[in-house]
Amino acid sequence: MKSSCIVAHRLTKILALSLFFRQVTLCGQMTPSQTEANTQSQQTTTLTISLEDAFERARNNSHQLQSAKISSQLSREDRQQARAAFLPTVNYFNQYIYTQGNGTPSGVFVANDGVHVYSSQAVVHQELFSPSRRAEYRQANLAEAVAQAHVEIAARGLVATVVQTYYSTVVAQRRLANAQQGLEEARNFVDITEKQEKGGEVSRSDVIKARILLQQRERDTQEGQLALEKAKLSLAVLLFPDFRQDFSVVDDLQSAKPLGSFEEVQGMAAKLNPDLRAAALTLEHEKTGVGVARAGYLPSLNFDYFFGINANQFATRPEGIQRMGSSAMATLIIPVWNWGSTRSKVRQAELRTRQAQVVLSLTQRQLLADLHSFYLEAQTAHTQLDSLKESALFAQDSMRLMLLRYEAGEASVLEVVDAQTTLMQARNALDDGLARYRLALANLQTLTGIL
Repeated sequence: MKSSCIVAHRLTKILALSLFFRQVTLCGQMTPSQTEANTQSQQTTTLTISLEDAFERARNNSHQLQSAKISSQLSREDRQQARAAFLPTVNYFNQYIYTQGNGTPSGVFVANDGVHVYSSQAVVHQELFSPSRRAEYRQANLAEAVAQAHVEIAARGLVATVVQTYYSTVVAQRRLANAQQGLEEARNFVDITEKQEKGGEVSRSDVIKARILLQQRERDTQEGQLALEKAKLSLAVLLFPDFRQDFSVVDDLQSAKPLGSFEEVQGMAAKLNPDLRAAALTLEHEKTGVGVARAGYLPSLNFDYFFGINANQFATRPEGIQRMGSSAMATLIIPVWNWGSTRSKVRQAELRTRQAQVVLSLTQRQLLADLHSFYLEAQTAHTQLDSLKESALFAQDSMRLMLLRYEAGEASVLEVVDAQTTLMQARNALDDGLARYRLALANLQTLTGIL
């Protein structure tokens, strides 16, 4: 019994050693190459997106922009149809008329040509003079231009949304980095207070205060991580057709362009603003609507040409008579009375024109107001950047000096905590100021039609 236990114990040792050496061998085989491959695969799966990439992805994924583009394409087809109304049309007309016979050549109906009438003709039709068609074609051209302007308006609104969401994500990344840096500084301060306590230089209350600050920084880091994930979710909805979070955004807050003069910005807005252009084109479109309505008072001239058979027998030469031939017809239509319908259409078109003028005037005033507001916002944000950067540097120096004073026994723990809090606030304020200027500049560029 004892020998069997010894054998079992030795077998267990041998099995354990074999498993250990096998694990060591596998780890040695995986260490250099497979670890790098796994790291590279993790790096390649994370997608890095710039602001330009975000614009392109959002344009491909936005259903509002796609709907506006489809509306523009529909307007283009309307213009093609209005243009085709000027050109002659060709149709092939086939008809058979049976009339009850009564022993006479025409049958019971005197107006008919016979008991059996066959028609097989090619018909060419064209409106030679039609003021309404010309006005409708011009209106269709302007409608296409208005639809294209609305595409630009939808694109501009999408750009504004993407810019705001993109830089919200950038600020969330920066705030998380600030929280992590503050967490490391809080850990360092806890280590300093514990060493000071062991040396008998400070009391236990300083360590407790430092640990409370550390716990607060840990909560700030968790909140920063949560804010970043929520911002990435909002951005992912705009950029991707499917749900994904494995991406990061490029932090370009430091590379903002300088602000130009107000006169330059105002000139670009007057030329390139899509809202203003759409309102002006809408006014021109409604003015052509007045022309379309007034065309109802004017006459129109139509021309029709027929070639084929219109006879009592479906044959070209029965009994030596030529049955196939041609005829032409010109029709002049003069409107006389329609119970005031045309006058009502003219009045309706004039009211729409007046409404478009009101919208254009409001758009112009709103554009000037937005220009002044966005320009002042960008100017103020740009002016405050130097002050925010200087405050962050001062807070950093204050924190460093306060730690030195604390280690020398010249400062209290509350002063150090206050310096750390001030430094955290200064860093976040600088990031907010950079994002504020970038957003104001983007809004101004969007208003002027640059973005």
